Amino acid sequence: MLAFSGLVAGSFALGVRVANDISPAAFTLLRFVVAVSVLGTFVLIRAPIPKSVLAAPWRYFILGACISIYFVLMFEGLKFASSLSLAAMFTFAPLLSGFFGFVLMGQKMTIWIFLGLIIGAYGALYVIFNGNLSRFIALDFGIGEIIFFIGVIFHAIYTPLARKLNRGEKPIIFVLMTSFGALVLVSIYGFSDLLRTDLFALSPMIWKTIFYTAILASVITFFLIQFATLVLPSSKVMAYTYLVPAWALVWELSLGTNNFSQSIIYGIIITVVALIVLLWAPEGE
Repeated sequence: MLAFSGLVAGSFALGVRVANDISPAAFTLLRFVVAVSVLGTFVLIRAPIPKSVLAAPWRYFILGACISIYFVLMFEGLKFASSLSLAAMFTFAPLLSGFFGFVLMGQKMTIWIFLGLIIGAYGALYVIFNGNLSRFIALDFGIGEIIFFIGVIFHAIYTPLARKLNRGEKPIIFVLMTSFGALVLVSIYGFSDLLRTDLFALSPMIWKTIFYTAILASVITFFLIQFATLVLPSSKVMAYTYLVPAWALVWELSLGTNNFSQSIIYGIIITVVALIVLLWAPEGE
């Protein structure tokens, strides 16, 4: 999960550097083409896809809509906001996922897990508003944060909805079909953008970001989180989301950005406290 959170953070740090050089729809479409190709090849090498997977294919389009909206809005938000700000906004996903899990599945959380989520949300707001109390009180979000927050809502809906709609399919098959559903939907939405994109003129940085987000931040993180869910309680898996802002800071420093205020550092420390609370929180009490 340390590797998972670090790889997710990298998509923010790299994405912000190319967000204004390619349309979000074209980028997301290319990302899903690569991800589905890699994941599909891996699955087919192991065994044929069972026909039972094709039952109720509408499920994959509903879930695909959730993740494709998230990725498009993430990239759109990076045009207007910093990678650290959006990485902090991403930490609202567990709190929102807990809410939607209760609505869709009747899932409940312990008081300690709820406390950890609230602490994490506070730390995220501290980073987003750069410690500015007046902006904090007024919840004065920038346009980039607002755009991405809508995407985070869809990401949060995806988690409990995937569990609700799964009919016993193996996780890797289910993710492949969901990714394919997302690819179809993004193709309909973004094909015209792709046609207007000169693929041969794209910078090496854009291609690096496409392959990074498709393979490392999508396919590899899938395997990491699948392994983690086998050996860790769900709340512990969820807890590591709060390391994403800290990893985003590490990424930015490694890429040469070092003009960060102390307020951002304090906010990241608060999100790490949320991680500690969630790791410590007892299950089912």
